Amino acid sequence: MKRLIGVAIAAVLVLGSSCGKGTEPTAGNLSVRLSSPNSGADSAIVFTITSPAPLTSATAGAGLRLFAQTLGGTTTRFVLTGQLNTSATILTIGVANVNAVGQYSGSIEGVAQPNYVLRPLPGGYALTFVK
Repeated sequence: MKRLIGVAIAAVLVLGSSCGKGTEPTAGNLSVRLSSPNSGADSAIVFTITSPAPLTSATAGAGLRLFAQTLGGTTTRFVLTGQLNTSATILTIGVANVNAVGQYSGSIEGVAQPNYVLRPLPGGYALTFVK
């Protein structure tokens, strides 16, 4: 009987310690994707990311050049130049908690064509954050 109680207690401890896994903060990367009605026809974008904690890194997507504010606050402004394609990852950001992906948002402030003419906004542009 004592052995059965010991096994039951051990099972409760194991099950109890595994509950809630996946909700703990997990550092990692989020992809920032652009939705655009003019895929491939734009060459620059200015946007701001608002986050629950400071970003830890930022890397431009393939074929793009990144200009950014110093990372450290909960809002960070970015400029990307190069051919902007819809649904492509335009930026990869390092974050303290990838499980908080829903708490990240982006606001687009300007999009330019290759001839430097600005597009009217919002114009169908949007940023999506993907785990």
